[in-house]
Amino acid sequence: MTDNQSSLQTLTQILGASWITQGIWVASELGIADLLVNGPLTAEDLARQTKTHGAALYRVLRALASVGIFAQDAQGRFSLTPHASLLRSDVADSQRPFAIMMGAEFHKAWGELLHSVQTGEGGFQKTFGKPFFQYMLDHPMRHGIYDAAMGEFGRVETQEMLEAYDFSAFQTVVDVGGGSGMLLEAMLKRHPEIRGTLFDLPAVVERARSFISGSGLDGRFRTEGGDFFSSVPAGADAYILQHVIHDWEDGEAITILRNCREAMRSDSRVLLVEMVIPAGNGPFFGKWLDLMMLLVGGRERNEEEYRQLFSAAGLKLNRVIPTASEVSIIEGIRAS
Repeated sequence: MTDNQSSLQTLTQILGASWITQGIWVASELGIADLLVNGPLTAEDLARQTKTHGAALYRVLRALASVGIFAQDAQGRFSLTPHASLLRSDVADSQRPFAIMMGAEFHKAWGELLHSVQTGEGGFQKTFGKPFFQYMLDHPMRHGIYDAAMGEFGRVETQEMLEAYDFSAFQTVVDVGGGSGMLLEAMLKRHPEIRGTLFDLPAVVERARSFISGSGLDGRFRTEGGDFFSSVPAGADAYILQHVIHDWEDGEAITILRNCREAMRSDSRVLLVEMVIPAGNGPFFGKWLDLMMLLVGGRERNEEEYRQLFSAAGLKLNRVIPTASEVSIIEGIRAS
């Protein structure tokens, strides 16, 4: 194979990657992996249970089996593979919510990337007629899927973050925009001396309460509904924001950070958990995540850009602590 043929083959595979995403999305929306827990089934069996077209569903599953998502046997039945098992709803590391998020609304928004590049405007808003977070508030079931997806996405990096940073110096922590509360739960279980507050929009906090009620942390884990563009709970030792600031352009990000500064004591810390874009041409997932954030009106940033955000909010970037995952902890203090 010539170098040109090899490059062509590689580029063709890359160009077809979105097709695989769509196939995984369809299987995830239909709950195919859950239906295969007890053993192989034919596409016709699965179609009856999902109320879909058998021949069409077969074609999707056959294509997915060709890349290791499901397997087809000689009798034409489909079964789970290790990859497909991660699309089950009942496994600890379930990727079903993430697959739905990436294949549904976000996939449509990616079709407007050229519009975003030409105008700087969010492709999501052009597609759906409203900003991303307003769309989520108007569609609570989809918002729940999004929260679950981000929770699973952050589960591994949360453990790496807790290894990289010593939280034992804090007695009170506010998780600003904390979604389901997964991060705060992990922190409190690791550090029995800490009391935590999950702060998010009232509707988000309401969904999180059922999760918290089964955590065994009721005495140390409280919730508070509100809007971080207006204020955040005052007087905590630390304010942690995991993948929150990347959701917003600079003006909104500065407002959030300024409200954290106003709530902080002189010795408090603000801790951002974000992907810090490195210099150079090397591969880094955050560079691609940044394009998704472009579509929804946010951005990933490098260290200097975070330093400028902190300064504009009356904070000082104290240090950046890398973790074993691709996220870093960006620590800020009140500027003197």
